[in-house]
Amino acid sequence: MTQPQSFVDLGEIERARDAISGTVRMTPVNLSPSLSTLAGVPVHLKLEHTQLTGSFKLRGATNAVASLTEGEKRRGVVGVSTGNHGRGLAFAAKAAGVKCIICMSRLVPQAKIDGIKAQGADVRIIGSSQDEAQLEVDRLVAEDGMTMIPPFDHRKIIAGQGTVALEVLEQVPDAATVLVPLSGGGLISGVAAALKASRPDVRVVGISMERGAAMHACLKAGKPVLVEELPTLADSLGGGIGLDNRLTFAMTRDLVDDVILVTEAEIAAAIRHAYWQERQIIEGSGSVGIAALLARKIESPGPVVAILSGGNIDMNQHHRIISGEDVDVTQEAA
Repeated sequence: MTQPQSFVDLGEIERARDAISGTVRMTPVNLSPSLSTLAGVPVHLKLEHTQLTGSFKLRGATNAVASLTEGEKRRGVVGVSTGNHGRGLAFAAKAAGVKCIICMSRLVPQAKIDGIKAQGADVRIIGSSQDEAQLEVDRLVAEDGMTMIPPFDHRKIIAGQGTVALEVLEQVPDAATVLVPLSGGGLISGVAAALKASRPDVRVVGISMERGAAMHACLKAGKPVLVEELPTLADSLGGGIGLDNRLTFAMTRDLVDDVILVTEAEIAAAIRHAYWQERQIIEGSGSVGIAALLARKIESPGPVVAILSGGNIDMNQHHRIISGEDVDVTQEAA
């Protein structure tokens, strides 16, 4: 499949694999008997939540930090995050001996803030949205000369995330459908670019939550638009895509076959299923592929791969969800 020259391509993704090898682990794939029976085709779970920082975000962050010049390393890196990008960037920066500041909104759960601080990064809580936190990032870039490494709309980030697909192609060579959690589009852009270049017949489906699904709203509008950020169990999928989005909007629009939304109840059911049936602890954002399968929103002629993108969930919240308690998303995810 020929892709526009402006898109991140397979060569960039293959070079990213080389750049991050030895730092980022190749995550396993498990066949799910229960989901396979439900779907009527083999369903494989790509366990990205077992990555060193608990999510796929380490891939892109490591690739981006590896590309810094010596001058950029001296001045440090800064980024805005709903949690997992910040944790990945903090880990990658610490490994490279680079100063790191992560700016976050008040909607980010404390467990994710604590995880970033544990990696040695300076965390700054600014406002109630990623857009507000971004203002502090812009100031640090302008005044202190730091290098901004954004969570998704960046060539090195997209290429790094695309390495997930290279592993999927090796682990499940007959995959017919790949389910990808969708937020700003960094993961799905990289995954779709790699898959469509190698196996154009593979169907790539983005899965997001009903509450504040920014990319879905932008695709419907035909352009990047502002979308209200709402509390959700899939908190890592929150935030906008940026009105000046350069890459992920177009790549998602052109390379992704479908986008499906799931409810908060479906997300909670998927977290429970992952724990009780798959023996996996995953966060809401990582569960959306399972949620779509359980809700029978996915049809595929052949094997399905669902990417479980993250496992950085507050364990008190996780306990309440797997115990079947009602979860007030406006309180639990705030």
